[in-house]
Amino acid sequence: MLQNFLVSVFIFLFSGIFGLVFAQPPTVPVKPTVIAGDVVSVGDKKIVVSAKTGPVDIDVNDKTVFKKVSAENPVFTAATAGAFTDIGVGDRLTISGFPTADGRSFPARSVYFIVKADIDAKSAKESAEWQRRGVTGKVLSVNAQTNQISVETRTLTGSSNITLTPKENAKFLRYAPDSIRFDEALVSSLPEVKAGDLVRALGDKSSDGLSFAAEQVVAGAFQTVAGTVKSVDVAKKEIIIKNLQTNKDVTIVISDISVLKRFPAEQAEMLARAQMMGAGGARPMGPGGARPAGQGTPPARAPQGQTPGGGGRQGMNGGPRPAGGIDDMLARSPTITPADLKVGDIIALSSTKTADVARIKAIKLFAGVEPFLRSAQAASGGRRGQGGVEAGFSIPGLDGIGFP
Repeated sequence: MLQNFLVSVFIFLFSGIFGLVFAQPPTVPVKPTVIAGDVVSVGDKKIVVSAKTGPVDIDVNDKTVFKKVSAENPVFTAATAGAFTDIGVGDRLTISGFPTADGRSFPARSVYFIVKADIDAKSAKESAEWQRRGVTGKVLSVNAQTNQISVETRTLTGSSNITLTPKENAKFLRYAPDSIRFDEALVSSLPEVKAGDLVRALGDKSSDGLSFAAEQVVAGAFQTVAGTVKSVDVAKKEIIIKNLQTNKDVTIVISDISVLKRFPAEQAEMLARAQMMGAGGARPMGPGGARPAGQGTPPARAPQGQTPGGGGRQGMNGGPRPAGGIDDMLARSPTITPADLKVGDIIALSSTKTADVARIKAIKLFAGVEPFLRSAQAASGGRRGQGGVEAGFSIPGLDGIGFP
């Protein structure tokens, strides 16, 4: 995994820098560091990367060492000699050096890079494997005695339950707090999987489709929030909404990997009607007949396909978006920006669950969602939450889990 590569490089580079530090006179302040990011632009002896803290200028010189790392085998000891001219936009870099005081300029001692073409090829290969042998859904319950997870899976035609059993030595990962990238997921374990989590597993499904033997499980805690737009700060990429469930203000932060879409009116009405039919039992909701309600889930559930992992670029998780069902429909829907939103618009968004409920980062944000909220209210018999929306409303394609 690329994050293992970054850790290995950090240890390697730090050990080398450590020796340099002790070789300096004690009066010389040396603060070596390592940063990682994707290349935004390449100029004359300068590379701009998008790091966690924002854009950073990487200054190179004749003494800077360049090493190329394989996406298939991202281990620094297997790196080969590279050159500044090998680096292009979209490449993934890990750089060691001594940053300036403001942290915006970074004279580089060494640059390890994985080229974008290799990253894309690996992502496409992994995506195809996860689509062919993967399952996505919401955790209904976890049985610690049997080491099994009950998962509700959903498609455009409805939903059904599947029992997920980890294989021996199965790998567990969990999305990091306030992170929506798969390549930043942390090593986890079965006890950390909780009811209500969104989960994606890779493995083998039984012939009857009721059980799944998993060799890799990725889980995370996500939430869906709906609200009325109160203000939009285009420069800061921040939107303040009045949460329709709590009546409290929430600041929505839009990042470079957030996906913003607007449901066309006819499409939203069509999907909302299907949602109503499912809630009223007008059609079967899965192979076993009517859909089980599931823990903490209201009767009304929107028909959904596999959750996309991004909007076609790198995605919200470091991988490409899988195709199929609601994903394709949303991919064809108009893409919007914060500037397209107006005061009074009603939007819904997904985000990771964090301790700060007043400020959240959007994974996906949809406008034009009024038909789904009306559908949820009608399906609940007119009962309304504190702010006018039931706490468990569902909108097709809004689930926040990332795609490996």
